[in-house]
Amino acid sequence: MSKRFVTHDTFVIERAYESPPAQVFSAWADPVAKAKWFTKSDEFDFRVGGRESSRGGPLDGPVYTFDAYYQEIVPDERIVYSYTMDLDETRISVSVTTVEFKPAEGGTQLIFTEQGAFLDGHDSPADREHGTKIMLDKLGEELQKEYSPRSKG
Repeated sequence: MSKRFVTHDTFVIERAYESPPAQVFSAWADPVAKAKWFTKSDEFDFRVGGRESSRGGPLDGPVYTFDAYYQEIVPDERIVYSYTMDLDETRISVSVTTVEFKPAEGGTQLIFTEQGAFLDGHDSPADREHGTKIMLDKLGEELQKEYSPRSKG
């Protein structure tokens, strides 16, 4: 019998984007915009109580399943969602995430806070934080392409 355990952790990542909060928020709220920097959703119901889910992974590799429920949405200010992450048929984590969009000089300060329960060593807080940083960098690249005043000139 294998030993079961849970690692609890919270991490916070901050990013500054040159786009205003409404445009950064829209990159999370619009499924077409979000698919440019996040795994394309199989289901996307962006409302309180709504669900977002996606499945994917490397070719011939394991399948990761992201299954989220929106708990609170304050347009242009905050999104709170809870989600599970599975690796094939194994639940690897359960998290609550808050994404804040704050007006800042020249754009938006995004504050991403994740509180997670990482299960049985299948995932780690450090790996999740690393992947989230990559994801938020991709978001920044898309905002630069799509929304930056410089890209319209």
